[in-house]
Amino acid sequence: MNILRILAPVVLATTAIAAPQVASAQSEWPVDNGDYVEITGIVVDDGHELEYTKWLATEWRKSADFAVSKGWLSSYEIMYNVNPRKGEPTLYLVRRFPNFPTSAEEDARDKAYREWDARTESQMQAASAGRAEFRHVSGSMLLREVTWK
Repeated sequence: MNILRILAPVVLATTAIAAPQVASAQSEWPVDNGDYVEITGIVVDDGHELEYTKWLATEWRKSADFAVSKGWLSSYEIMYNVNPRKGEPTLYLVRRFPNFPTSAEEDARDKAYREWDARTESQMQAASAGRAEFRHVSGSMLLREVTWK
């Protein structure tokens, strides 16, 4: 969620500036805005794919299902790179969400998540550090889905 904290003000400011122009020209566009799609490339060191996939199937999935149940995520998926070229990610984590939360919404989400997760910050940091030994984020993209009118 850290990327959302960074990008939210930029996206909201850009949306506010562009809104009048978009509204007047909206009828000309053959598409409507859909969900935002965040795609994160993950490189997993050799010999750790099963270990990381097990973590995705348990902890990551529980967290993502919780976010879906709250409406914070529309959906999520994992895509393995079947034929990775040198330097490409092992897999991609894809998360779709309808909008960026306001600061107040983000604070409420953090509180709800922490109550649901019931782990301390120290426990979450230790778990993340353990995965960082063999799992590396290679980059991310933020896309916007469009749908036909």
